[in-house]
Amino acid sequence: MKARGQWVSIETLVRTWDGDGLDTFLSSLAEDFRGWEGARSWRSLERDLTISAEHRPGGYVHLTWGIHDRPPSEEWHFETTTVHAAGEEMRNLAAGFQMFLTSTVG
Repeated sequence: MKARGQWVSIETLVRTWDGDGLDTFLSSLAEDFRGWEGARSWRSLERDLTISAEHRPGGYVHLTWGIHDRPPSEEWHFETTTVHAAGEEMRNLAAGFQMFLTSTVG
């Protein structure tokens, strides 16, 4: 996983077991386009990638992506939030991740 901005560049290896259900998590957010209460969260097998999702008024989903240093040091973490329209935009995001997770490198 890599995140870059004007003042930061972070990169770490994220390992999952068959995606750790990330595609299912994102699909569930898309299907619940009318909204939900509180935050929903997902994390990778080794907790080096986390996602927290909140449905906000106006039909938007705020996804907070976290990249974390590995145990035992856990010296740093980086978070950023992306905003997506509920419904079709979230379905497209989920489909993109599903395609990425099911593709094979050959």
